[in-house]
Amino acid sequence: MKVKDILAKKGRQVITVRETTTVHNAMSIFAANRVGSLLVVDKNDTILGIIAARDVLMAVMKDLQGITEISVDKIMTKDLIVATEDDDIDYIQAVMTENRIRHLPVLDGRELKGLVSIGDVVKALLKAKDVENHYLKDYIADKYPG
Repeated sequence: MKVKDILAKKGRQVITVRETTTVHNAMSIFAANRVGSLLVVDKNDTILGIIAARDVLMAVMKDLQGITEISVDKIMTKDLIVATEDDDIDYIQAVMTENRIRHLPVLDGRELKGLVSIGDVVKALLKAKDVENHYLKDYIADKYPG
């Protein structure tokens, strides 16, 4: 199974914010869209980084009073790890686990194709295992002619 299979099921919409968005406003966007990360883009929609809920938590812990003024570009992760649509899900799971990240932007060159979460990956892997298990049980039960 490939990343493009996950995107085909879940959709390709990615919530983004401008680098000048305050962390406080980003928190509202997280809540309104029920997402765990936001891609940070400039005025030309070039991806600059990613901000996750943990980044917000750390910013709040450092400066609770200033959270209404701090922009997301001050706390975002700039060195992105990305996936392609043709990456295998097992590979993506390993990358996410090794790097302790929960969200992975999917790019084709510089073009954003979507975003996958560790939850998306686990769900896809479980579905694949369920299907395989079903066919193996049918095979053992001699349900196939031959």
